[in-house]
Amino acid sequence: MELGKMARKRVQSLRCPTCRTIVLRTDAEFPFCSERCRLIDLGKWASGGYVVSTPITDPESMENLSAEHKDSQQEPNQRERRRQ
Repeated sequence: MELGKMARKRVQSLRCPTCRTIVLRTDAEFPFCSERCRLIDLGKWASGGYVVSTPITDPESMENLSAEHKDSQQEPNQRERRRQ
């Protein structure tokens, strides 16, 4: 076999989400580089520092939002009519 064509075992790695240090998949704290970075990340989740949001795709939810939006727009108009 030629050296260039030999299969190499690839070690997967990525960067620690907290401090951006390279972390190997075989490390004990993977995907973090240390317990400290793991706890910092947990604290961000607990305090609301990270937010998972997805677009609303449920048709029923969209209808409810549309109805709420219409109601909120009608309230100021009704107040103005009462004043007159």
